[in-house]
Amino acid sequence: MKHPSIKVESFLTNLPLFKEMSEEEITRIAKGTTAIHVPKGEIVFHKGDPCTGFHMVVYGQIKLGFTSTQGAEKVIEILGAGQSFGEAVMFLEKPYVVFAQALADTMLLHVSSAVVFEEIGRDAAFAKKMLGGLSMRLHGLIKDVEAYSLRSGAQRVIGYLLRHEPEGQAGGEFQVTLPTSKGIIASRLNLTPEHFSRILHELAEAGLISVEGKTVHIRDIEKLRTYEV
Repeated sequence: MKHPSIKVESFLTNLPLFKEMSEEEITRIAKGTTAIHVPKGEIVFHKGDPCTGFHMVVYGQIKLGFTSTQGAEKVIEILGAGQSFGEAVMFLEKPYVVFAQALADTMLLHVSSAVVFEEIGRDAAFAKKMLGGLSMRLHGLIKDVEAYSLRSGAQRVIGYLLRHEPEGQAGGEFQVTLPTSKGIIASRLNLTPEHFSRILHELAEAGLISVEGKTVHIRDIEKLRTYEV
């Protein structure tokens, strides 16, 4: 659902990809940008839909995934505020290869491919930023494949929890609020929900964490890092 009351320029200015752009550049991008409100649970696009640009998350949460021929869902990525998706498909001018669904009430900006290609032709720095974002996404996917291939399920869960360690913290305790359901996080880590819950239980039994609903309390960062699995 489009949101006619949103001043697109103000959102663009605060998003990482556009924050160094001039007022004139932002104005040009805004002309090809639409603000979209997506209620929780609503599909943004289906696999196979045509791609006419890319999306950026202003607030909320988006799940990217696909459904296997057996009907099982695989979560590829969970995206939050400031993150973007759809750039690679836009450049390839191909249909979407995944679906996108809102995990919470979400505000998106859809930037049309026409305005992106025009701006790239005008500004090499903008093209470099777009390439940087795509390179980071590729690097993340390679790390995912490495983790699925070489790391145990427990190592994947520990890595996911430690990714939320507060910056500058050296040892001690902290807590992680899971951003979505355990089932979705399990799929993101290439685990079944049962396996994910079993690993959390094992870590709790070892005294490394405790779990209260969506909150995971890390009892000792260093012991969790060196936990033998």
